[in-house]
Amino acid sequence: MQFLSLESSTDAGSVALWRDGVLSERHCPPGQPSSATLLPLAAALLAEAGTGFSELDAIAFAEGPGSFTGLRVACGVAQGLAAAHDLPVLPVGTLAAMAEAVASPRVAVCLDARMNEVYFGLFEEGEPVSVIGVYPPAAVPLPEGGGWVAAGNALAAYPVLAERMNAVCTALLPEVLPTAAAVARLAAPRLLRGECLDAADAVPVYVRDKVALTVAERLAQGGKA
Repeated sequence: MQFLSLESSTDAGSVALWRDGVLSERHCPPGQPSSATLLPLAAALLAEAGTGFSELDAIAFAEGPGSFTGLRVACGVAQGLAAAHDLPVLPVGTLAAMAEAVASPRVAVCLDARMNEVYFGLFEEGEPVSVIGVYPPAAVPLPEGGGWVAAGNALAAYPVLAERMNAVCTALLPEVLPTAAAVARLAAPRLLRGECLDAADAVPVYVRDKVALTVAERLAQGGKA
């Protein structure tokens, strides 16, 4: 089984190729939009492996939450490739991919949602045990019980969140971001079970509907109009 995995829910986009359990991953060049780099990077990765889009079994992608623009890029590229080559697609949750990247059975995932908010979810043994939501840093619900590790760039973006999580977690991992490799590891068993979608049915999962602050809201937070 071989499939392509796409991730662009943050500025650190990436692509990965799964070939019978062997993973190859490439990261988008920093400072360049994933809309311009994701597809060429995927094509280059396949060429290096000596295979092509038509030889894939599916396209996996990170469905969200994350950057509104980034989510649309990964979903759009996945849909376009799948439609062009008659392939199914498989969406994978962004926060689940972040939890997958952490070597701990209990992970509190904290992804910077910008606009002074955090995408947050709790995972035990890779399975969600809370509703994934968006919260102000001071209102993120703290995990109960022991053995939790907090992960995600919101810990670096919001000191108040890091302070709160540090009080109840055994470790803080602010460097953790979603990656195409983590998406692929979660997608592989689901693809074997046939849990795929038609390309036309793939949609991003935004969690929140608001994409930007109004001028008045920016001014109220000390920003510029």
